[in-house]
Order: sequence, then structure tokens, then C-alpha cells
Amino acid sequence: MRVLITGAAGFIGSHIAETLETAGHDISGVDLRNGSDIRDAGVLDRSLEGVDVVVHQAAKVGIGVDVADMPGYVAVNAYGTAVLLAAMARCRVARLVLASSMVVYGEGAYDCAAHGRVRPGPRVVTDLSTGFFEPRCPYCAAGLTPAEIGEDAPTDPRSAYATTKLAQEHLAANWARETGGTAVALRYHNVYGPRMPRDTPYSGVAAIFRSALEAGRSPTVFEDGGQRRDFVHVRDVARANAVALDAGVPGALTVYNIASGEPHTVGELAAALATECGGPEPVITGEYRLGDVRHIVASPDRAAGELGFRARIGFADGMRELATAPFG
Repeated sequence: MRVLITGAAGFIGSHIAETLETAGHDISGVDLRNGSDIRDAGVLDRSLEGVDVVVHQAAKVGIGVDVADMPGYVAVNAYGTAVLLAAMARCRVARLVLASSMVVYGEGAYDCAAHGRVRPGPRVVTDLSTGFFEPRCPYCAAGLTPAEIGEDAPTDPRSAYATTKLAQEHLAANWARETGGTAVALRYHNVYGPRMPRDTPYSGVAAIFRSALEAGRSPTVFEDGGQRRDFVHVRDVARANAVALDAGVPGALTVYNIASGEPHTVGELAAALATECGGPEPVITGEYRLGDVRHIVASPDRAAGELGFRARIGFADGMRELATAPFG
């Protein structure tokens, strides 16, 4: 296939490009680092000529620092995607693979001993400030047990970034319905690996911990370190994009969790990296940030059943590589 990758020079996009080229696809890219903007209709019209499928990775990432970040997220993620989809319609490109994110869910799935599967609201200061970090049941206020979240769970975006990622999904669904095109959204969980961005306010927690250890500092872990996440290696994410190229249903958007299926706590991540880097042990601070979610653990079953995708790189091997991998 002829594949156009937006954000092709970025952390995930560059790995996707390598994977697709190895598989024999004809690859081209659009990326701000190379002077190409997905909001430039002229650039897109030229870039989309003869293309079979677009793999859309270009985005402003991270949860943001404050409300002043909102216009930037909307301009790049929402408006940029709208410009791209309009260009795809003009150029009759009928396939899209979209980089979405687990942040569209908000909190993950939880079970209450008395009320079964429930959807908790945001955690409150009175709990967080006294060191009670678990969400409470909205009916009886008891602590909850985290469970796997599937793609059909209600969405609850809790940051400007999350809101715009969900907006990308809605726009892709609109495009698919109106053009008969096929759209697949891959909801990435916590992606890590070589060429991660270093030391920005938007860096992932794995990069932040690795940077601290490289500087001889202890990784600082918020709350009690018990936050559960699914850390998935970037090469597995690239392979998921490869198998998604010919997936989906014409006229609709299909979504998939892209995750390892083996959740770990943030404290475990910090400890594993400290061990592999030979650095100081993590420090659990008890600090918290309002709006952070406690647990978000993915069900990988739909991707396994429909795409045939399962992650291959285990947590221990991934942490060993990340300890010395180059930053982007």
C-alpha cells in the first residue's frame, strides 16, 4: 500500500514508518519537524496523491499544564484532523488509521462489592489530602476494585488533550459515514520505548523517571505509587498500526485498545527503571494532582480477536531496553 503518515518524524510515527517500510509498504510523511503542516490544505492535497491509507499520528500530546494550553490542543488535534479529513475526501483517500488514546475514558472500570460495576466521579481533595487515593463508589462511598476497561465503556475526557482526542474520533466517524470511508482508531495506552521525548511538561512518566535516574536523582512517585497503568512498547504499537491498515468497516469508525494486557503500577515502573539504571531507589511523595486518574487498565480482547494483535514485548525486557535507549 501507499501510506501517508502524519507526524512521521515523531516518537511513535518514526517507529510506524520503520515497521511499514520493512513490511514493503510505500511510505511518505507529513511532519512539522520537516516543515509540513497538516493544517495546510495545499500540502495535504499534494501529499495525498495516489495514497491508499493515512496513518494519522500528528498531535499535540500530554495532558497540558493549564487552561492556556486549550487553544493549542484544539488547533492541532481537532482543527488539524478536520483539515486532513476534508483533504482525504477531496483526494478520494478512503482509509484512515487514527492514533487515539486511553485518556478518552477518564477513570478506568471499577467494581463495588455491593453495587457491581460502577463509574466513579473525580476524586475529591478531602480524600487525596489524607492519603486515600482510591475512587469511591458513587452509591455507598466504599473503596473500589479496578477492572479492565473495554472499548464500549462510556468516555469521560478530563483534560484538553483528552477532549481533543475524543473529538478526533468523532470527526473520523463523521468522515467515514459521509464518504463511505473506513476509519480505525487505536486507543494507545501508556506508550514507552526508544526515542521517547525527554524532559518536557508533556513527557510520559517513564521518560520523566528515566531522566531523573540519568541525572543521578531518585524518581519521585506521586500518591502511594499504586496507580495501575498498562505500559505498551512503541514497537508493539507500530505493529498494531500495521495490522490495522486493512481493518475496519466501510462507513464506520472501529476502535481498539492497544495495550500490553499486563498492567503494572507506577511504583513498579519506577522501581524497575531504577534497578536497570543502577540508580537511586524511587521516593514515594504522597503528592497528588487534581484530575489525575487512579487506575486505567485496558482489555486487549477486541484487538486480539479482530486484528489478531497481541503485544509481544514484556515489561521486564522493555524496562531493560529503556534504561539505555536514546531519547527523541
